[in-house]
Amino acid sequence: MRGFDFSSWQAVLSTLGGLALVTLLGVGIRLVVMQTLQARRERENRQINERLRTLMAAYKVLGGSFTGDLGVDPSHLRQLRERTHHDGAAAPGSERARRIRDAVEAALSDILLLGTDEQVRLAAHAATELAQGRPVHTHELVVSLRDFIRSALDLDPVPAGLHIPFQGPTRPAGTGGGAGRLRAESGDRGGKGGGAGMGAMGGLGAGVAVGSHAGSNAPDLPDENPASPK
Repeated sequence: MRGFDFSSWQAVLSTLGGLALVTLLGVGIRLVVMQTLQARRERENRQINERLRTLMAAYKVLGGSFTGDLGVDPSHLRQLRERTHHDGAAAPGSERARRIRDAVEAALSDILLLGTDEQVRLAAHAATELAQGRPVHTHELVVSLRDFIRSALDLDPVPAGLHIPFQGPTRPAGTGGGAGRLRAESGDRGGKGGGAGMGAMGGLGAGVAVGSHAGSNAPDLPDENPASPK
């Protein structure tokens, strides 16, 4: 209270004005600091969400299969063409293997950018194996991604005694095969039959319409046997 002067009304007003000014300055500084921290926190949350979204997409690409061939064929289109030219026929599943390899390479690139140290090392090893033309298995990298994602989402870790089959790259969906061709052929036959039926009905209707129009517009003919005058 020693710094406050209440000896006169002017001194009291001056003291209250100083207190108000100091209070406003303190509140303003606090608001600026809070907004800065909130903006930084929001930016970090966006970065974490984007990182999790990217790594979850990579996990689905690298570990979406539990059966079949779980390795990645490193063959490129040029090698597949050379193999086809040498064998005389395209290898079964070569197009699917090429699409799997392209998707795996894109997922590895995302992991090299946003993964943890362990994930980056595993992704670099897999990319090196692909570049050198050796088949790659992604199960170890998938396990690392799964553990990291569950930890980031505050989920319980996978039980230690739980047996999970080996995981491999997601196989691309087919184009429908025989069932799709059967539906297409049925649609073609139905379209042709419907077109023929509509054509016949249209022709019949046109004939009826022409006949009616001709009958209505025909001139009156004179009587062939006019009555003789009496």
